[in-house]
Amino acid sequence: MDKKITYKDAGVDINAANKFVKSLKTLVKPSMRPEVVSDIGGFGSFFALHNEKYNAPVLVSSTDGVGTKLRIAFMMNKHDTIGIDLVAMCVNDIVVQGAEPLFMLDYISIGKFDEDILTDLVKGIVVGCRQAGCSLVGGETAEMPSFYKDGDYDVAGFVVGVVEKDNIIDGSSITVCDKIVGIASSGVHSNGLSLARKVIFDKKGMNPEDFLEELGCTVGEELLKPTKIYVKTILNLLRDFQIHGIAHITGGGLVDNISRILPKGCMANIHLGCWDVPPVFSLIQSEGGIDDEEMLKTFNNGIGMVLVVRQKDEEDVIQRLNALNEKAFVIGEIESKGTKRKCDVKFTDF
Repeated sequence: MDKKITYKDAGVDINAANKFVKSLKTLVKPSMRPEVVSDIGGFGSFFALHNEKYNAPVLVSSTDGVGTKLRIAFMMNKHDTIGIDLVAMCVNDIVVQGAEPLFMLDYISIGKFDEDILTDLVKGIVVGCRQAGCSLVGGETAEMPSFYKDGDYDVAGFVVGVVEKDNIIDGSSITVCDKIVGIASSGVHSNGLSLARKVIFDKKGMNPEDFLEELGCTVGEELLKPTKIYVKTILNLLRDFQIHGIAHITGGGLVDNISRILPKGCMANIHLGCWDVPPVFSLIQSEGGIDDEEMLKTFNNGIGMVLVVRQKDEEDVIQRLNALNEKAFVIGEIESKGTKRKCDVKFTDF
């Protein structure tokens, strides 16, 4: 008689997955806000919005992943910071619109259930949620044998936040003579890793364990530095300053992301050389023979978040950011675009 085939024979261990979900309850507890009214493991998650805190609350949502930065994690077998990247890519995208992140859900698909990898991933997500002040309220872990190799996985996140309708930041109040302030990034973050890997590993033949003096760490450690979470910094500024526009510098670099917030008739003049560019970008550019235009459209080049502020507030904003332990720079100003100009962002030497 032929042996009966089980789901486990096909590569999916439901019992191990159920056991893991139960262990998550303790792991995610530190991220829980008082508004969370459900526990991990249900079909859905509940969050009670405190309506009395708002006059006209608007929910803001975003979803994202971390791209091929995962490949660096696989190469190094280090998975405890990818979760921070995942949270950062989601929450940074809603705080630029003035929204406070409330809760997050994750999706993890993996070739073969690996409790160590999954635990490290979730630990990172919890760390990121705590940095952003939001709760990890649920998610999905899918074991997908033959779809991913053993040890390989993909992650996606979904976040919901809230902002008063009258406090939404959409760039519409940006005007000529406003100043552009850049907040430093922690490194490459989670964009441009395909190009960085092609240059460093494919073209130059480096290994993740190679230590480079100019980086002060190994190549792998540099590329795996987690994306900076700017939520608490931005919310602090919004309490006391009128911010006309905010851009999260992700894929598309300074060129495309600043363009997204500019109203018709305005352009941004960015002064190259007025901020500190981390050495990893110089390494990628020099070793890859990449021109300035390609760098500016691919990487954050040391600026992870851009603020457009009133001219009279620029010094106070910089002072506040420094007090919050952020490296910040005035990197340009808003000018009239004119009818003949096609670009929204131009770059001039400092």
